[in-house]
Amino acid sequence: MTDAFEPRIQLILGLGNPPREYAGTRHNVGADVVDRVAARMGIRTWSHRWRSLSAEGHIGGCKVTLVKPMTYMNRSGLAAQAALQELRLLPSQLLVLADDVNLELGRLRLRRKGSAGGHLGLESIVQHLGTTDFPRLRIGVGGPVTRAQLVEHVLSTLSDEELEVLSPRLDEAADAVYDCVRVGIDHAMNAHNR
Repeated sequence: MTDAFEPRIQLILGLGNPPREYAGTRHNVGADVVDRVAARMGIRTWSHRWRSLSAEGHIGGCKVTLVKPMTYMNRSGLAAQAALQELRLLPSQLLVLADDVNLELGRLRLRRKGSAGGHLGLESIVQHLGTTDFPRLRIGVGGPVTRAQLVEHVLSTLSDEELEVLSPRLDEAADAVYDCVRVGIDHAMNAHNR
């Protein structure tokens, strides 16, 4: 059960790039986790809303909306802002899932708030919401890389060996999403930040 004073997560936004050419890339792991959550929820149909693919369902009796922006990474804030406004939710009720080159492959880091850390999707969300006070789950995609290598690295397709390491961690990221909704972010951070 979540803390009575903690706003419940109701909007889950997985960052990625939309065209099929970006499927399986490091930059799309946020959207990949949303797909895993949707599969657990039995969701098979997505709607086009907020410049995104969206779907609704329940986690532990709580209604949640899943969103995969179709705006490309650096315009993700457009989708986040539109969804929050229409659903009349606070930024603290949004959980953003994003890749992180500063974390080793598969490592999870859940936070209530924080800087964008150079991530263009998170920067766009901060810009459009006017706050850094929204929860985010960062999924490590490996590095280190230089600034010059960054774009090529995040847009590169994961190797079979990397997928073998990452796949169970994406399942755990989906577990963390469930825990955020059902028992709250503090409990989820204790369980999944290692």
